[in-house]
Amino acid sequence: MKSTLRLLFASTIALTVAGIGEARLVRVTIDSVKPAPDRGTGIRYEIVRGTFAGELDPRDPHNAIITDIGAAPLNPHGRITYSATFAIARPLDSAKASGVLYYDVPNRGYGAVGADEDGHIRVISGWQGDIAPSNSAQTASVPVAHGPHGTAITGPILTRLTNIPAGTKSVPIGAGIVRSTPRPLPVSLDTRKARLIREDGKGAADIAASDWAFGDCSKAAFPGTPDPRQLCLRRGFDLDAAYTLIYEGKDPLVLGIGFAATRDLVAFLRSGKPDDAGTPNPAGSAIRWTVASGVSQSGNFLRSFVHLGFNTDEHGARVFDGINPIIAARQVPLNVRFGVPGGAASTYDPGSEGSLWWGPYDDRTRGRGTGSLLDRCTRDRTCPKVVEVFGSSEFWGLRASPGLVGTDAKADLPLPTNVRRYYFPSITHGGAVETKFRTQGDPVPGGCTLRGNPNPLRESLRVAQKALVTWVKTGTAPPASRYPMLAKGDLVEPTARALGWPAIPGAPSPNGKLNTFVDYDFGPAFHYRDLSGVITRQPPALRRTFPSRVPRVNSDGNETSGIPSVTLQVPLGTYLGWNVQAKGYGAGGGCGFSGGFIPFAKTRAERIASNDPRPSLEERYHDHAGFVAQVRAAIARQQASGWLLPDDAAAMLRAAEQNDVLK
Repeated sequence: MKSTLRLLFASTIALTVAGIGEARLVRVTIDSVKPAPDRGTGIRYEIVRGTFAGELDPRDPHNAIITDIGAAPLNPHGRITYSATFAIARPLDSAKASGVLYYDVPNRGYGAVGADEDGHIRVISGWQGDIAPSNSAQTASVPVAHGPHGTAITGPILTRLTNIPAGTKSVPIGAGIVRSTPRPLPVSLDTRKARLIREDGKGAADIAASDWAFGDCSKAAFPGTPDPRQLCLRRGFDLDAAYTLIYEGKDPLVLGIGFAATRDLVAFLRSGKPDDAGTPNPAGSAIRWTVASGVSQSGNFLRSFVHLGFNTDEHGARVFDGINPIIAARQVPLNVRFGVPGGAASTYDPGSEGSLWWGPYDDRTRGRGTGSLLDRCTRDRTCPKVVEVFGSSEFWGLRASPGLVGTDAKADLPLPTNVRRYYFPSITHGGAVETKFRTQGDPVPGGCTLRGNPNPLRESLRVAQKALVTWVKTGTAPPASRYPMLAKGDLVEPTARALGWPAIPGAPSPNGKLNTFVDYDFGPAFHYRDLSGVITRQPPALRRTFPSRVPRVNSDGNETSGIPSVTLQVPLGTYLGWNVQAKGYGAGGGCGFSGGFIPFAKTRAERIASNDPRPSLEERYHDHAGFVAQVRAAIARQQASGWLLPDDAAAMLRAAEQNDVLK
């Protein structure tokens, strides 16, 4: 059954500025209401799915920062329209609801809601307008920007292709994007009006226009069937090369509307107000607090959301009372003409150009003055409480260093009082799925050489998230921040010598595994401090590289700062935030955001035979009972410090008792 909600939001500023009208959500359509799977929490849930449509006034100061907002088509009321999907998990018995709306930002459209053990209303919604509609993804539909009299807006598009199997003749031009989304179509299929650059270990050079085509060569010889979505190479692609395609594209989406869509949906839901016809708000009428969480790309979304001023709704009120960016070290390039919000800190990807720090910092190295992620919400008095969580791979793969020590890496940057930072050492991007105490690590990540890092994040993250909710609801401050600092000697240069890396026979060195922090020149129309505007220079010029620091390690090769998991306190090997790419372009360098694992020898004899300087499992724990005893002691320490919940502690001890360590 379809029900329609008409929702009206008047902007406080709009009431005082002549000629500025209301922006609003105009419609919410409920597509389905179904029971949620019972998770045994004692609180039964149902899941509401649907879409919402909104209108934005391009003259409203709350929307002015959206790139190309003035070039979007207007409806008869002089407003810009958009729509997006959503899903809400709500308790069947409203008396069991906690009063907290917990918003989970989808990552590249993917996410889920379900029953919550604490009675929170869980919400997700679409924000990324370049994702095609799908039954399995949260998406947004945003308008195309146009020039005067409806003319097409054009500009340079860059797409980068790596690790294409040798001999491949044609690939989609967006194949290099994580969970690739369609790229804008080229204005012309004439390759003389575009560039294709090939890079290998010897350098870079343009491929002749006659040797490639916008075409599909999967069924026809070069130049194949003309196709603006495909790239065909006469001699096929080389696994050991990278290809950068630059062409003139058209019809940019106004992607920055995704921020406003999230702002206005959450503001409506927390209001509890019915629509004009009296239809109840799908989140109920008892929301008192709002908290948002985002992982990786969606954590970057939250950082940008606050930085660009979207945590202030159109009444001037706070949108999110608390946010939890998880394994996020950058900003999301959403508010950029022809932006690629699915980018992931690869070559030429924007994302680290603006403020990366929570407190004021004078970015003299890049000449961008003093600023912070919290400047606009501080001005508006709408800053959220922030609990930031990340680990080792964010230093090695996602350029986390400047957020802690600035672009000059000379001193620790202080945190504001409304921010907590928790660092979980020696974990891969996102941590292992579960605690299993694996002596040989997790399976080898795709394209890497070392076994996967089995050090988990989940148990510690649960504590941090509950602490954030308590902080928001009661004002009770979470534990003090714990993270690596220059002043304590925790952060060093990313070299084996500076790290104190142990000489493990047959193991790779950390040298050359860091994703270098760079300064790109995207042209004069790009607003660097806000990571917004228009990129006019593709590929961007590389102005310079900056120093980065990473956490030091002990004689086992494991990191020593932050909040170690039980797994790291009772190690079975060396847990790395980096891995090694096995083959193709960049072979031998870092392997994306994947962490690796180097197991300890089982016995003293094996260790001596291999000349491994790290004590063996036998020398550390004697036997299986000794290992379990040390796990039990570590669990007790973790609980005493407040960093392990009782149910996770019990599950962790069972996992230790049931595994095969020294059996």
